[in-house]
Amino acid sequence: MNHPKSFCEALPSEIKLIGHSGKESTETYLRAGRLTMMFREGALRYIAAGSDELIRMIYAAVRVKDWITIKPVFSDEKYDIKPDSFLIKYTCNYLSEEVDFTARYELTGSKDNSLDFSMEGLANRSFLKNRIGFCILHPIINCAGITCNIEHADGSFERSSFPEEISPHQIFRDIKSMSWQINRTNCRIDLEGDVFETEDQRNWTDSSFKTYSTPLSIPYPVQIEKGKRIYQRIKFHTEGRFATPSVKSVKTMIRLNPSKVHRIPSIGICRTDNPFPVDQEEIDVLRFLHFDHYRVDLHLFRSDWHQKAEIACSESSKLGWPFEIALFIDDNADEQVSSFMHWYSVKRPQVSSILILHKSQPSTPDQIAKKIIPLLRETGERYKIATGTNASFAQLNRNRPGDTTNDYICYSIHPQEHASDNLTLVENLAAQEYSVKSALKFPGKKGVIISPVTLQRRFNPNSTLIELPWSGSGMPPQVDSRMMSMFGACWTTGSLKYLCQSGAESITYYNTIGERGLIQVRSDSQWPSHFQSVKGMIFPVYFVFKYLLDHKELHLVENISSNPLSIDALSLSDGKKIVIILVNFTGKSQPVNIYGCSGIFKIISLGADNFCKAVSDFHWTGIEEEKVINSSDSIRFEPYSVNFIEGRLKY
Repeated sequence: MNHPKSFCEALPSEIKLIGHSGKESTETYLRAGRLTMMFREGALRYIAAGSDELIRMIYAAVRVKDWITIKPVFSDEKYDIKPDSFLIKYTCNYLSEEVDFTARYELTGSKDNSLDFSMEGLANRSFLKNRIGFCILHPIINCAGITCNIEHADGSFERSSFPEEISPHQIFRDIKSMSWQINRTNCRIDLEGDVFETEDQRNWTDSSFKTYSTPLSIPYPVQIEKGKRIYQRIKFHTEGRFATPSVKSVKTMIRLNPSKVHRIPSIGICRTDNPFPVDQEEIDVLRFLHFDHYRVDLHLFRSDWHQKAEIACSESSKLGWPFEIALFIDDNADEQVSSFMHWYSVKRPQVSSILILHKSQPSTPDQIAKKIIPLLRETGERYKIATGTNASFAQLNRNRPGDTTNDYICYSIHPQEHASDNLTLVENLAAQEYSVKSALKFPGKKGVIISPVTLQRRFNPNSTLIELPWSGSGMPPQVDSRMMSMFGACWTTGSLKYLCQSGAESITYYNTIGERGLIQVRSDSQWPSHFQSVKGMIFPVYFVFKYLLDHKELHLVENISSNPLSIDALSLSDGKKIVIILVNFTGKSQPVNIYGCSGIFKIISLGADNFCKAVSDFHWTGIEEEKVINSSDSIRFEPYSVNFIEGRLKY
């Protein structure tokens, strides 16, 4: 194998850690009276009254045809920041092949615990838009289940509530103002410039409700003519008794809860999207990972599916991983499944599950499933059969499968439907668990298969429900440079934690090889200016899966982090031994105390210092760098590090 040591030594630390060059966005902490918040990249985040988060974020978005979000370029920024108030002004230019839009923003925080956020925009040329304007994110943890009073455009009022279960459709409509109470703090938002509505973003595994304009009931996209001016304004006011500010500790506390344990679900990996077979060198590296299954997508409506099936069948046998077969059908499903069953009867591959997915329907039609599931059962094999969607939970929630004698329902997860910054990706990890728990309550109480989880979305469900071959220039949108970084490994650990404790039956991740996979074995990166991996490179996420799969005989023990946006952990135990994968999502070293253990910890850390050594050798264990620390001590973990900890539970 070609070991990329010299490459790694020259690799900028930003690429090792977060997957791209350049520094992360700077943060400014502000106050408006007794309200506290963060300002970052034109957005207000974590607006809080004492220890209570009132609003997750207020930001503006320009979204065009197929719901593509245009990234703004900031200029002319002006700041006047005082101890209890502020005034911020800036300009954003939204430019793409189709769009040329400029907006001037003014943001005021006042001593009376209020905020005023306005936008004046100008279309510099005509273009089609789905949405232009402000979005307000409401935190799930403080808002789910509470009452909200809505004032409509005609002056009428409605008393409603934020839902506890994930709502498939808009929660509030035709909003002029909204008011609610979090603990003892009264909150009110007044909206100008458009009509707003609220949706449940847990449908896309975001940890928020979102109030936005323009209502989806109004046809879109809409032509914005050159010279068109757009004005919007949000006024947020709070009053009442604020919660006492929590005393902020410099240390994060991880508290184990051995009374809450879960069986580790089946964990698998997807076949590469490359058409050629996985070679023996790649097989040798991958076999060290004891995955439970191997997903292959067979488009039965295409004439060449047999070729892919033959290649995948050979790979499955060499790897020792049974199949998870995603059968994609169209309205000729009877004939297509009969053809597949003939192939199956000849090859007799080992199969753990079959997912029935439709080429163009958001969820498997019940009438088709009822016809083809009996055909699949004729073999007498005990593989699981699932129906559902190849897209997000939103498509499943809005098109719930009926009882078709299916064993499970299925959907996929990715974290970038609405935003792509690292902080948002970490914020939304917990929502993966929300989606599973909601799906488990669907009528019929079917088990849940998550397949696959990817860092970037595989396709835009607003235009297609299957992944199509990339025909553009440059790096495909399905590829994310963070896949090869320490941040990618940290994010995956968080995803595994929340999905493993969610009650899911089975979870499938990523690809085996290539820029969307775990290793870059066969060749250098196809897009070296954007994805700076080389032949022979093992991505850090490989070692996360290896450690977890080597301990899958243990049970997951729930834990709570006092600061999950910075530090989180996945913990496993047999009732005596405890093993923990602890990750630091931030660019700063973080002190941590772990409660619920006794004796000593043995700790192996993977981070910037030994990144090159690890990614050059799939045999890496880090044992020569192991540290022994008293479990009662505060432990400092390095930026963007993955830390493998072994110890004993406290009795």
